[in-house]
Amino acid sequence: MIGVDIGGTKSAVVLGRTVGDRIDVLERRVFATSPQLGPDHALGLIRNAVRELRAFADRAGNAVTAIGVCAGGPLDAALGVILSPPNLPGWDTVPIVRLLAAETGLPVRLENDANAGALAEWTYGAGRGTRNLIFCTCGTGFGAGLILDGRLFAGASGMAGEIGHVRLAPDGPVGHGKRGSVEGFCSGGGIAQLAERYSLGAVTAQSVGEAAQAGDPSAQEVLAEVGNRLGQTLAILVDLFNPELIVIGGIFGRQRRFLWPACERVLREEALPRSLAVCRIVPAELGEQIGDVAALTVALAAGGPG
Repeated sequence: MIGVDIGGTKSAVVLGRTVGDRIDVLERRVFATSPQLGPDHALGLIRNAVRELRAFADRAGNAVTAIGVCAGGPLDAALGVILSPPNLPGWDTVPIVRLLAAETGLPVRLENDANAGALAEWTYGAGRGTRNLIFCTCGTGFGAGLILDGRLFAGASGMAGEIGHVRLAPDGPVGHGKRGSVEGFCSGGGIAQLAERYSLGAVTAQSVGEAAQAGDPSAQEVLAEVGNRLGQTLAILVDLFNPELIVIGGIFGRQRRFLWPACERVLREEALPRSLAVCRIVPAELGEQIGDVAALTVALAAGGPG
């Protein structure tokens, strides 16, 4: 199978296969998405990578059977169209499923990255054996994928789980087109905006994390504020959906040391105790591979082996 993970900062195209109860990544191509250059730039790189990986599989005597694509919402999974995600400005009504299917002749499926991450962690990661799981993306953007009563819940128009759009405060960093939103406070872009407010200058979420780990008190204060807002967000999810597990990818796993103390404190203050008592909150078990495995899990649903 081939998986395509389209992010606001970078994108990856991977070749993988199922081996028992896991997915193995065999080859990987990664490149900057550069949304400021428009979708055609990244789509050209994606097509080239798909051709390379398909040729690689052919040389090894294996046939690629399907392609899975993940991207941030909003998108129309049924029609296979990306619809101007906040982290991909200019990607207006991009029919990526039709484009890749026409070029390869293979089954292609598109899924919201949070939904795909939820399916991946539920099937191959921390969520194995659960029936009510929430997976939160925590990278360039912030969203949630919902596994409820043993199935993916997408909502009436495929927009369920857009917790990043919820406003936590009347003012604050901008994310998902809304000031003071969950994505504004808890995404990579939001961390960079908060850092400017704390007079750390023009920095990235990565550099804030590195500074915090080096002992910079201002950087640690920024991440504590993110932890506070993440705690508010998780309390909403716990109270609404009563999950047995919340899995958080990306930045949370890398900066858990600085995020979790404040997050846990707010959770205990805000969430219903009976609901919180049955809910575990953990970093993504698939770690930095979550995007790759998520895209390949979507390929499985499109018609891959297994």
